[in-house]
Amino acid sequence: MPVAEAGSMVAPGAVTAAQIYQFRGGAASWFGTQILGVLITICTIGICYPFALVLVERWRAKNTYLHGRQLQFVGTGWGIFGLWIKWALLSIITLGVYTFWVYPRLMQWKVEKTVFA
Repeated sequence: MPVAEAGSMVAPGAVTAAQIYQFRGGAASWFGTQILGVLITICTIGICYPFALVLVERWRAKNTYLHGRQLQFVGTGWGIFGLWIKWALLSIITLGVYTFWVYPRLMQWKVEKTVFA
């Protein structure tokens, strides 16, 4: 068994006091998720990117643990679809300047839709 601190034994997979996050994702599932997301985005000319984003975020959350508890992504493609269209139109109208505001808003949405399973 791995040793966490001087003399204390910790079970495999257990979270120590210093270990807050744990990630358990693998390359094969990541690759498959990414390929599907890219295909969704390309085949719809970017219109269905929100659905690809949700697919990737669900994979990330499913493989991430915080204090030993698995995370879950509860956002939906339809939940961000309207925002995505608005952001795309504003970015086009402002010749790309609005994209500086899109990323922080997108990150805010992703964080707010990530909860404990």
